[in-house]
Amino acid sequence: MKRQLIGAGVFFALAIGAFIPSMSFAETTFQQNVGCGLGSIIMKEKDTTVFQVLAVTTNGTLGNQTFGISSGTLECKQPSKFVYNDKVKRFVADNMDSLAQDMAAGGGETLDTLTELLEIPALQKPVFYASLQANFAAIYSSSKTESADVLDGIASVKD
Repeated sequence: MKRQLIGAGVFFALAIGAFIPSMSFAETTFQQNVGCGLGSIIMKEKDTTVFQVLAVTTNGTLGNQTFGISSGTLECKQPSKFVYNDKVKRFVADNMDSLAQDMAAGGGETLDTLTELLEIPALQKPVFYASLQANFAAIYSSSKTESADVLDGIASVKD
């Protein structure tokens, strides 16, 4: 009887040990696919394609990712290197694609607006644009780059 209990205990421990890494992998995959926001929090326990789509739809429909990014809530990451006013955070979060295109090109309307929000003097703008363009690959390091990462990258170029 003791052997059966010990055997069952060992089997249970091995089963749990095998299950835990897959749980953490699933959570990581869910977070990577869906991002942060209210939908991510609500649907987090249900890691299937359907619930990932529902989480993304909830985040997009309610527009809560922008709030989460700018406030550091809803499991969203805030920039760690500097904190500018909420206008800068919201602008970067709302214009990630346009900002990437302008940075890669070394100028554009989105960068002009960003430099106004950052209060960069007109004479320093060309140097700032060139620095952003030269560091584009580091600022937008992957397709999963978040606005907080972009703000950190801009801060490292600006300093």
